[in-house]
Amino acid sequence: MKDQILNKTFFVRSVMALTAMFLMFSFASFAQSEKKYIRQGNREYEDNKYPESETTYRRALDENNESRDAVFNIGDALYKQKKYEDAAKQFIENHNINEDKGKKSESLYNLGNSLLMANKLQESIDAYKGSLRLNPKNPEAKYNLAYAQDQLKLQQQQQQQKNDKNKQDQNKEDQSKNNDQQQKTQPQDQQQQDKQQGISREDAERVLNALENDEKNVQEKVKLAKALKERVRTVKNW
Repeated sequence: MKDQILNKTFFVRSVMALTAMFLMFSFASFAQSEKKYIRQGNREYEDNKYPESETTYRRALDENNESRDAVFNIGDALYKQKKYEDAAKQFIENHNINEDKGKKSESLYNLGNSLLMANKLQESIDAYKGSLRLNPKNPEAKYNLAYAQDQLKLQQQQQQQKNDKNKQDQNKEDQSKNNDQQQKTQPQDQQQQDKQQGISREDAERVLNALENDEKNVQEKVKLAKALKERVRTVKNW
């Protein structure tokens, strides 16, 4: 009975040892495959075969989904293909999975370059600043940061000029509309004035006519009175 227990224990230990050896062998095999694909991808990258290098780096990532080098190199390959936003995602991921300050700084530096090329100037400035906080001695990061800041300032000035021009154009358009409206309404106003003036002239003419009529009436009355007087004088008595 005791021998059987010992034999079973020995068997379990043997299985565990074999399992550990298998896992170590598998891990070593995966690591070798990962490094093999990364080396191959690097050769393709140096030969300017960027789409091919991206594919090869992704194979390395398939072998080890925690491969920091594979993630970083995929970002470089995408950058060379001008897929800047996709490259930025790779550098962000690489920054998040890295613990080494130098590697994190490099990730942020490349992130800044990708965002700069994508014309995301403020985001690129933030990335360069983050890279310099981790590695203040990086001259390329300092230069690119200054360049991105200048570009952002220029962009803001151009936008302000554009806004001012649009505002001026809008003011001119509004003034033109007001002038057109005034021209449209002016004849009506003039007609109204003429109408009012016409009424006044008519009234004046009626008043003058009435006065003239009255004067004529008076004259007629005077003449008639004189005629009556003369007639009376000449009339004989009966």
